[in-house]
Amino acid sequence: MPSRITCEVHDGPPVTIVHLRGGLDLGTMRKVHTVLDECLARQPDALVVDLTHVVVRDRLALSVFVATARRAAGWPAVPVVLCAPPSEVAGWLAQSTACRVVPVRPDCDEATRVANAAAAPRLRARLEPVAEACRRARELVTDACTRWHLPEAVGPASLVISELVGNVVRHAGTPMQVTLTLRRPYLHLAVADGSRDSAHAGTPDQRTEGGRGLVLVRELTQRWGSVPAGDGKVVWAMLPVN
Repeated sequence: MPSRITCEVHDGPPVTIVHLRGGLDLGTMRKVHTVLDECLARQPDALVVDLTHVVVRDRLALSVFVATARRAAGWPAVPVVLCAPPSEVAGWLAQSTACRVVPVRPDCDEATRVANAAAAPRLRARLEPVAEACRRARELVTDACTRWHLPEAVGPASLVISELVGNVVRHAGTPMQVTLTLRRPYLHLAVADGSRDSAHAGTPDQRTEGGRGLVLVRELTQRWGSVPAGDGKVVWAMLPVN
């Protein structure tokens, strides 16, 4: 009989907790991977995965947590902690590479404390798709760089955020959330909007503010990308900082 698993998500703030219940194998791990990816796209401060009611039917399926933690360590710079695994599962995790990549704690309270302690500094702002959105986003960048003592990042980060926000104003036309995160050696910039249309580096439009295209984002940053998030997407970029 095929395994079944349910994923109950409790969004913080500040920590998102995912309670898994059922059998984990190479079939159900796909569902777990998808749910955890969706949680990461919402950029919580940290992600805790509760394994209390999980029956592991294939040890190889535990690799889903390693994959999630490795992805989260890049973008969106979210610490991932596992908690309350059954004793047999705890033993398997300890013998695998998982424990070297993902912290494991005996209960959710301790896992939440560990996750909170590892969380990176973040600033968020909700913006409407109006002409002054780019200016307000640049003000948020200046505020973040001042708080985090990154004066050299103000210029390039302001250019990048103007492109990301301007893209939403011109094309998506939906309210957006701007999130700035400091996880050295990168300043992470992300803009979530309500359009599922994937962002791509097209032809620059010099006539509008923030109209030089995502080509500029690609040139100024170490990495950038666009991922689905709920009914919309998040466009993110990683800017190297000292």
